[in-house]
Amino acid sequence: MSSNASTLVVDLRYDIPVAGLGTPVFYIIHSLAITCILSSLFSAVAVIFVSFRTKSAKTFFKSWSKCERFVVYLALCDGLFNMAHFMDHFHMAVVKDHVHPIELCEYYGFIVFMFISAQMLLVSLIAINAFVLMKFGKNLDLGKYDWKLLLLTFGFPFVECLIVTVVGKIGPTGAYCGVTGRIPTLFLTTVPVLIVITLNSVIYTLTWSKIRAETKRLEGTIGEKANSDRKSTQAAKTMSLFVLVFIIQWWAAAVNGIWGMIAENVPLAMFLLVTSFSNIGGILNGIVFLIMRRNKTRKTAPKPTVSKLKTGANEVK
Repeated sequence: MSSNASTLVVDLRYDIPVAGLGTPVFYIIHSLAITCILSSLFSAVAVIFVSFRTKSAKTFFKSWSKCERFVVYLALCDGLFNMAHFMDHFHMAVVKDHVHPIELCEYYGFIVFMFISAQMLLVSLIAINAFVLMKFGKNLDLGKYDWKLLLLTFGFPFVECLIVTVVGKIGPTGAYCGVTGRIPTLFLTTVPVLIVITLNSVIYTLTWSKIRAETKRLEGTIGEKANSDRKSTQAAKTMSLFVLVFIIQWWAAAVNGIWGMIAENVPLAMFLLVTSFSNIGGILNGIVFLIMRRNKTRKTAPKPTVSKLKTGANEVK
């Protein structure tokens, strides 16, 4: 009898109800998430495509500006996050259950958690770079081929997510695959998001205050030094936009985290706000990309000049 018997081992991470199952809420959650994710993914892919279509990939680390490289890195984070998160939500919407097997759920959660963490680190470094540029007139050294930036941005989150996955803290949350458990969620997602949002908000405010003062100082000034300062100010403005859209993307998650620490249940409306804003990073990053291209077009557009000879001829007539 023992040879024919089989023991079914149930993973305790599945001991959580599927959010909204059997009610319209289930479809609202996943349809809203999928719509935002696909829109964000399309925008992220478009940013990468247009970036490499208009500039040579061979000169990426040589002639591309920091902001041009930053926008590609952020689009990469958004794109990979969106692809994994789309498969996660689509899977649940189709089977009307948690993602099975657990290894697949861990894979989705690993990718999602890793690139959220990478984005947080990257935007924080961008915020610091903008502040240092405006306050001290210096650019952060990112290393040859941006190795320092890339190692910190992607290396640390990879190791962090690997450890979290190995200890079994990534799995079904009820609405998607991610960090599970109240305590792990608090210390791995809620607290980091709150810290990053707060610090970046402070840095953004200080940087923008300095930008306004510097812009006013440079009004009407000419010369090589003034032109160099204007370029630095414009670069800091663009970097600050990356920080601003990050705050817009994750403010709802920060509020949701605080609400979750105070109350046992968070209202559905709050959860839907998190679902909406956290999944439109590619769109927000795309808006910054369009602003960058508009500024570049204005800068390179030839200024209309009036020929003195022609003006004199017109006056004779």
